[in-house]
Amino acid sequence: MAHPVDLHVGQRLRQRRCLLGMTQQRLASSVGIKFQQIQKYESGANRVSASRLWTLAEALGCPVSYFFDDMNVATNGSDTTAMANGFAETPTANPLDEAYIAPDVFSDKETIDLVRAYHMMNEAPKRKLLDLAKTLAGD
Repeated sequence: MAHPVDLHVGQRLRQRRCLLGMTQQRLASSVGIKFQQIQKYESGANRVSASRLWTLAEALGCPVSYFFDDMNVATNGSDTTAMANGFAETPTANPLDEAYIAPDVFSDKETIDLVRAYHMMNEAPKRKLLDLAKTLAGD
């Protein structure tokens, strides 16, 4: 059974790799391992060592802390929900709040493609797309 921290780090690794449009093979080659190892890291089947996490962060152009963002795991074992899924609910984590973003928002390939396309646009089309999205969302 994979530890919630390993699952979270693997998910963040996959998210960052996909945001950059990088294949598992390309990432593996850039850090000197086989792509199957990347698969195991991403699934949480294998733990990522500190030195490997450092090289992965460099290859993905992000700080090591990126892999632990949005994580709040209980260390005293009293919060079984947090230990089960790797996250602890906070009082402000309300899906009805305007600022709320689901923790797994970037697990959807379409979301990643949308963000990638958005960042390739010039400023004027970005504003128009944002206005359209807000209108469609009912904001």
